[in-house]
Amino acid sequence: MSDAVVPHRVEPNAAAARSGTSWLKRALDSDIFYSFRRSRMTMVAAAITVLFFLLAIFASQLSVQNPFDPAQLQLMNSRISPLWTAEGQSPFLLGTDEQGRDVFSAILYGLRISLVVGVLGVILAGTLGITLGLIAGYVGGAVDGLIMRIADVQLTFPAILIALLVNGVAKSVLGNRLDAMSTLGVLVIAIGLSFWVQYARTVRGSVMVEKSKDYVAAAQLIGLPAPKIMLRHVLPNTMGPILVIATINLALAIITEATLSFLGAGMPDTMPSLGTLIRIGNNYLFAGEWWIVAFPGIALAGLILSINLLGDWLRDALNPKLR
Repeated sequence: MSDAVVPHRVEPNAAAARSGTSWLKRALDSDIFYSFRRSRMTMVAAAITVLFFLLAIFASQLSVQNPFDPAQLQLMNSRISPLWTAEGQSPFLLGTDEQGRDVFSAILYGLRISLVVGVLGVILAGTLGITLGLIAGYVGGAVDGLIMRIADVQLTFPAILIALLVNGVAKSVLGNRLDAMSTLGVLVIAIGLSFWVQYARTVRGSVMVEKSKDYVAAAQLIGLPAPKIMLRHVLPNTMGPILVIATINLALAIITEATLSFLGAGMPDTMPSLGTLIRIGNNYLFAGEWWIVAFPGIALAGLILSINLLGDWLRDALNPKLR
């Protein structure tokens, strides 16, 4: 009698590892990764962007002082020029500002503030815009008309004016109760309310195309609720344009925060972002202390440029007409 064939039992850990390996292999063999490897400029931009995020995450380990802690600041160390100049002093690599803050440490902590405001603002704008776009595109009718008319009205105003309006209303209502962390939250809300329209209009257009396809009709036929159809079936097919908008809007959100802070409507001097550092340094530019404004400006310009380059590449890589 022949031996019985015993089915091979796959261990859960082995199956998970095999699944992870296959997913990684598919990602490495994808057209997007191939496009990424062919563009040296995109690879450099991605490396610079990752570097900025790492500098912000490990700011407390890389800085020589906490620029947000007044106890660590000494006025006797104010306006020291960069280390490589004749008047430079160690350990102030990029010099100090008028309060004795190490400019390099202030840039690291300010970079953290700018990125937190930018990322949270994009998340808020994306969540609001995607939700309203799904509802407008899937429901249609009067709901669609109302949401799109609100979007049209908001598009008549520049984003910076919307952010200034929201920021001004919050400060007038809260007054002296608005501390540094509350100001950060107000900036996130102001930026989120300024950039949701792009997500809503893009998602609405994609949903109006997708909802007429057979898989949506099949989902409706088996009785799936509308929120489940929108989130699990329609939304994944609109993620390409959303990722492009989110990448570009991250740079715009950081610029908006820096503009608000430069105008004095953003982060305070005690907890400066890159925009606040530029505003502070601008007061001493003609006095000869150029490094106070130059290095935060260079950091902000490098961050925005690298993110914009990534956004341009992602837009081309996800465009099927360019493949």
